[in-house]
Amino acid sequence: MRIVYYPDNRLEQGRYAATIGFFDGVHKGHRFVIDNLKRVADKQECKSMVITFERHPRQVVHSDWQPQLLTTLEERIHLLDQTGVDVLVVLRFDEAMAALSARDFMSKVLHDDLYVTTLLTGYDNRFGHDRSEGFEDYVAFGKQLGIEVLQGDALDVEQYRVSSSVIRRLLTDGDVAEAAHCLGRYYSLTGMVVHGEQVGRRIGFPTANVQSDCDERLVPASGVYAVLVELEATPSRWYHGMMNIGTRPTFGVHHPTLEVNILDFEGDLYGQRLRIRFIERLRSEQRFESPEALATQIEKDSRQVRAICSKINI
Repeated sequence: MRIVYYPDNRLEQGRYAATIGFFDGVHKGHRFVIDNLKRVADKQECKSMVITFERHPRQVVHSDWQPQLLTTLEERIHLLDQTGVDVLVVLRFDEAMAALSARDFMSKVLHDDLYVTTLLTGYDNRFGHDRSEGFEDYVAFGKQLGIEVLQGDALDVEQYRVSSSVIRRLLTDGDVAEAAHCLGRYYSLTGMVVHGEQVGRRIGFPTANVQSDCDERLVPASGVYAVLVELEATPSRWYHGMMNIGTRPTFGVHHPTLEVNILDFEGDLYGQRLRIRFIERLRSEQRFESPEALATQIEKDSRQVRAICSKINI
């Protein structure tokens, strides 16, 4: 896959079938659209192009808006590369680009600079500075510019119409298993192990305190999760683990933390980067009457984690 950062880099003149979107998560719905795009490109004997954004467009229009991302740009690029698309264009979206009308964007960016001859839009995709136009308008603009505009279908997975917003809601509710079903993979976070208060060690379950690599990354609901953990020092080896997201109410008032107990692991993790895949939520976070009562519950949690993770082929 060729990667082009626009407008810093330019393409050689050609014919491209393209789709455009932020593609946060690169979930099953996105891949459904991209698979359709590749079929269109093959039929028209041109190259397939995915156009995405370096930053979420809303961050440019509303500078105080804080996103809750499912993927970083680096992760999006990696996941989009796996789709087999020919070209990925990363828009360095700025205020000048945000001010373009839909027609001007199609004319100046898609037609003149990116040589798009076919545009496949998502079923609910809108662009342009006020997002007031819709699919019929894009078709009309396309006829004027020589761009054929097609509308992609939505993808329904059981009771869900798959979208990034649906997946965010599932994660915010702690339903990481259903989110994985819509994503087509387990939701994951990466972060560095930093020093904590060593509360877990005092009750027999030492934990690694993880600081997320990306402040804009969505963290699932508070609670206890069965997870898989990959260490930077031993890539491709996945450990079973228990993760607690929350404030540790049994020990008083604390700031929210991400803490993971890696089962059957001994060693120093400080300063290491971990990748954590969320498999299933075991329970909500709760306050126990004593540290001993908490330790008893954690022992039960660990047995449940082993049962869940042992069924996963990694």
